[in-house]
Amino acid sequence: MKKSTITSNLSPEKERLAIRDISIATESLTKEGDLFYLLTHRWWHNWLDYVDGLEVAADNNGFTDFKRPSGINNYDLINRVTTKGSDVCAELRDGLVEGTDYILLPKAVWNQLHAWYGGGPALARKVISSGISQTELSVEVYPLRLQLHLIPKGDQSSIRISKKETVGELHKKACEIYGLTTEQTCIWDYFGHRKQSLMNDLDKSLDDVNIQMNQDILVEVIDSSGCTKPVHENGSGSNELTVFVDPSKNHTTTREVEKTHGQTGVSTRGSSGGLTGLHNLGNTCFMNSAIQCLVHTPEFATYFLDDYHQEINWHNPLGMVGELAVAFGDLLRKLWAPGRNSVAPRPFKAKLARFAPQFSGYNQHDSQELLAFLLDGLHEDLNRVKHKPYLNSRDADGRPDEEVADEYWSNHIARNNSIIVDVCQGQYKSTLVCPVCDKMSVTFDPFMYLSLPLQSTSTRTMTVTVFTCDGSALPAACTINVPKQGRCRDLIQALSNACSLKHNEKLLLAEIRNHLINRFLEEPLMSLSSIRDDDHLAAYKFPKFVKNFKFLQLIHRREEQDSGSSQQKEWKPYGTPLVSPISCEDTVTSGDIQSAVQTLLSPMLKVKTENVRHSDISNVSAPASDPPPAVNNSTGATNDCILADLKQECGNIKVITSQRLPLQLVDENNACIDLSIGEEKAFKIPSSSRAILVFIDWSHKLLDNYESTCLENLPDVKNGAVTKKTRNEPLSLYTCLEAFLREEPLVPEDMWYCPQCKERRQASKKLDLWRLPEVLVIHLKRFSYSRSMKHKLETFVNFPIYDFDLTNYVANKRNSRQQLYELYALTNHYGGMGSGHYTAYIKLLDENRWYNFDDTHISPINEDEVRSGAAYVLFYRRVKTDTASASSGAPVSAGHNNLSSQK
Repeated sequence: MKKSTITSNLSPEKERLAIRDISIATESLTKEGDLFYLLTHRWWHNWLDYVDGLEVAADNNGFTDFKRPSGINNYDLINRVTTKGSDVCAELRDGLVEGTDYILLPKAVWNQLHAWYGGGPALARKVISSGISQTELSVEVYPLRLQLHLIPKGDQSSIRISKKETVGELHKKACEIYGLTTEQTCIWDYFGHRKQSLMNDLDKSLDDVNIQMNQDILVEVIDSSGCTKPVHENGSGSNELTVFVDPSKNHTTTREVEKTHGQTGVSTRGSSGGLTGLHNLGNTCFMNSAIQCLVHTPEFATYFLDDYHQEINWHNPLGMVGELAVAFGDLLRKLWAPGRNSVAPRPFKAKLARFAPQFSGYNQHDSQELLAFLLDGLHEDLNRVKHKPYLNSRDADGRPDEEVADEYWSNHIARNNSIIVDVCQGQYKSTLVCPVCDKMSVTFDPFMYLSLPLQSTSTRTMTVTVFTCDGSALPAACTINVPKQGRCRDLIQALSNACSLKHNEKLLLAEIRNHLINRFLEEPLMSLSSIRDDDHLAAYKFPKFVKNFKFLQLIHRREEQDSGSSQQKEWKPYGTPLVSPISCEDTVTSGDIQSAVQTLLSPMLKVKTENVRHSDISNVSAPASDPPPAVNNSTGATNDCILADLKQECGNIKVITSQRLPLQLVDENNACIDLSIGEEKAFKIPSSSRAILVFIDWSHKLLDNYESTCLENLPDVKNGAVTKKTRNEPLSLYTCLEAFLREEPLVPEDMWYCPQCKERRQASKKLDLWRLPEVLVIHLKRFSYSRSMKHKLETFVNFPIYDFDLTNYVANKRNSRQQLYELYALTNHYGGMGSGHYTAYIKLLDENRWYNFDDTHISPINEDEVRSGAAYVLFYRRVKTDTASASSGAPVSAGHNNLSSQK
């Protein structure tokens, strides 16, 4: 790439304002056919830092440098660049995600940035109309990539073409590639390497005829007799195809002779009931997978194939006036109709976009989030309660759990009664305990699904030593678990919980190297992968609300032998630096520094009990004739020591002295000023300086008065003594459930208001299963989200297909029914966030056979293929047992039978 020497001659602020004005001017004028340009997110982020004035580098004196980005470099977005005549063609890498890998800029914005910075390559993409009404505008970042198969010759080619182009344009381009005329050829939708339909409606767009990314197109040469010679499809000889074509007619008679080897896929274009696929309308695999699982839930199939309209709640203000239920019911009936082609769920998606705008457009979404919306929306549309009574559940107040749970459930059913509640809703017991007064609050809440955490080797154990700045405690090492791919804020949050950080406190994290502070870890989005296992971390706890302060950094030094001389000694850093905020405007006095340092060191001051009786504590004075031992500093000066106070701590008496400590203040010229001698005076602090650097020189006598070992041995981030062994066995679904039910403290953001203390408390919370539904939906929490990061856990979870026994996990011991479940469906997610793909594995109960539902393509699979690391949402049905009369507590609506014949 040619280096650019272009400069804008504008200040960063003027560049920012210019781009803002251009963006505002072009935003409202965007129309179909306009060009947008891809720009690598990395370069864009650097430019924003530059024009926003963010610090990108700092020297030892705290001076910052604002670095102007170099020329635009989009090469991390592409695989290769090819030239065709004077045109330059760049092939985008697959799986790029907007907002993570790239951003889209209007042409005018790109032109301006390119004029200032140069570089490239330019990656232009057209604006197209999309959506059900074709009125939504979107940028077609990835045009369709189609695989062309020429028969009878057998040549194959790949072509990029917009989905808004017509069938006629595709036909024309295919002919250009193979040097043929349109009269000599016809083209076929060749989905699944089978002729599906003749593409002869030349004016329709490729989007209209449901042509998808990476789909196969058959280009068939017609000889003079109007037919093609027998050929072997794909050159494999496994399918012998003879086609007779009458050019005067629009239909074709096809005779296929297949020599099958192993299992073949089930074509969804003309499939039997229950084996009908859904077209991918553009990143709608998340919707297709969730719909297929619901459609193949026997209770829902029976309900919606029957006359369910009488239960629609047309006037529920919380519902979708029945429209969502009708759209889902219509779609379910199409999918269960025998002999249907695959279905394009456009009407259903239109309703979805209307009532849930977050799912509008054609971006990838979370199938579990869609599932949660569908279950809740269908429940409200089908709620049999037309007028909800106002009911207030009473506190337990010592009543038996069974009585309280039944009251909560009855109140819930009085307001919520639908097929969704009948089938999918259960109840759990939630217990909160105040850590101060032990007040216990017990509630019984309904649930639609269980979201289970994945606790596995995707977490990392880190050890950080926490220091206080107010002298309230000795340093303490905290070992916590954080996500391996986590950010600095995850570490701060885990540390805050582990050290019981108060709401008016915060932590300052620092990396210690060679007994000095190497850097402060203040960027919340900094990746934890940049912290090595052999690094040393310290966290300094200080008040959140401190005004006009600077950080005092206390560096410890002691005399050590100079490596270059056998006689000479020099002061060298040792131990762990301490940090404390110190209030100051432009100046700070030596007394302020002495006081702050003594506070920092006070927890380490050794206990003195000589000649002091407990009965004398209240009458102790500080006689001038009996001062503590004098401490020599590096200059040999003698310090005046005054016994100032006595402090009782843990039954011992600690002598607190106000002696001057041997401190050296480092000024702006890197000169040391001795603070242990001379009169009290003020020192000017440069406004640009963030920290006040102070050395304390530890003599042997001074060390005798302090327990300094806690400063000397800072543990590694990976402390071998406390690191758990890596999990070798697969993570069990039972282990995930136990982690979900484990008692744990609430996070500070969700503090509980204790009615007895009348204050917010960090209570402990414990969940227990109380009432289980007929269909248990389990969500494996693979995804974590933040403003700029999406992360996926690829952990393999060993989940049972049969005999998922939850009997011992149900706290309601009055229910003697065995809680056995069997898996019948699940959704899978492959790949990363935003660029991944969803499928569903579903067991047709009447066939007792598993199938893979991958949009329009459905194929049988073996049962041992069902378990994989891609499993995301699991669907379990209760196994009918002899003790079925022992109700789980979930009432079953009359008139709606289960599909027991399909079990």
